[in-house]
Amino acid sequence: MELKKIALNDVHEALGAKMVPFAGYNMPVRYSSDMDEHNAVRNAVGIFDVSHMGEFLVQGPGALDLIQRITSNDASKLTPGKVQYSCFPNEQGGIVDDLLVYCMGEEDYMLVVNASNIDKDWEWVSKYNTGGVKLTNISDEMSLFAVQGPKTVDALQPLTSLDLANMVYYAFDKGEFAGVKDVIVSATGYTGSGGFEIYVKNEDAKRVFDAIMEVGKEHGIKPIGLGARDTLRLEMGFCLYGNDINDTTSPLEAGLGWITKFDKDFTNSENLKAQKEAGVKRKLVGFEMLEKAIPRAHYEIVNEAGEQIGEVTSGTMSPSMGKGIGMGYVTTEYSKPGTEIFIRVRNKDMKGQIVKLPILKK
Repeated sequence: MELKKIALNDVHEALGAKMVPFAGYNMPVRYSSDMDEHNAVRNAVGIFDVSHMGEFLVQGPGALDLIQRITSNDASKLTPGKVQYSCFPNEQGGIVDDLLVYCMGEEDYMLVVNASNIDKDWEWVSKYNTGGVKLTNISDEMSLFAVQGPKTVDALQPLTSLDLANMVYYAFDKGEFAGVKDVIVSATGYTGSGGFEIYVKNEDAKRVFDAIMEVGKEHGIKPIGLGARDTLRLEMGFCLYGNDINDTTSPLEAGLGWITKFDKDFTNSENLKAQKEAGVKRKLVGFEMLEKAIPRAHYEIVNEAGEQIGEVTSGTMSPSMGKGIGMGYVTTEYSKPGTEIFIRVRNKDMKGQIVKLPILKK
């Protein structure tokens, strides 16, 4: 299958990015080093091109009813200009995908889904659209930039009259940005360092990207690749679909009970409710290494006796903490923060401990 290219593919190559296949797209994994890019986001400002993400419009009569049916969170609580984190539960108790729900207006929503799941999610939403709600897949028409870090507001404010400093977390506004009309600027992100996600049409992508890079110069802006995106999100304990959540993981096991609202009916809600009442048998946890070792996905998690109690789903060397960190599923009895665990690294059991998320404390 031929790799898709995001609108600014050539721009990233010109910036010296190492390009790799990711979720069916040719994507920049790094420009300098993962450590350098990670620290730029934690301490200053960085820009990610995440245009591989998918966007669906759900509009017209019945739009809210459809979203309520297929998502776990309660979208009726949204008002125009607000965003909600949610997931599509499947019929077996797992997760089709995690997503953002944007309330653009009454009966007017945008769903932002993971790149690897665009086709799967489109089929899923369409399958449940028995009421003839207007669905539009605009994924191939849109570019998305995540500008993240503590200096983001200072860097971006000259480009827009939108009040960035007072935009609350998980809110968005639409207006002129870098001379382009109808740009969506959203106070969301995947790094834990604050910032915005900016949705523009592909034809305006280069103009907006270049303007951000230009105004960001005095604040030390750097282009950031997927490598640093992964270490940043892992320090915060944010799930990555395909690693920490998938078609077989329940949102309750994954610590996503807070986006699973049982005061409405949604796909498989009865079974998930029963699971909640019975208690889950395993939980997704964060952990840090107490010995020098880097945990990796699929490494066994064992107890002191060497018995397997779980498996690592994501792991890395934390640039901010200078130690190995990770996430994984363990049996519930071992899920309490402070519990000693061991990660089996090349047949050697290395000591770690369960920590409360986020792994990186502010």
